[in-house]
Amino acid sequence: MTLKEVDKKRIVTVKKVNAKGSFKRRLFDMGFVNGTEVYIEKFAPLGDPMEIKLKGYNLSLRHVDANLIEVE
Repeated sequence: MTLKEVDKKRIVTVKKVNAKGSFKRRLFDMGFVNGTEVYIEKFAPLGDPMEIKLKGYNLSLRHVDANLIEVE
């Protein structure tokens, strides 16, 4: 399943990042590496973007980007 498909108030673990090039590197720099726990905080009123918490900080991520991150 991808990060986009996870319901709010759940904790998931990053399994794989399917992005390419510099965007993949940016996701790695933000902490999306294998084994990282991610907490789905909340969604914007219209559903996009989503707010997540990982490695001690909050991050807003668009659904199109969250769809590139596989979690379990």
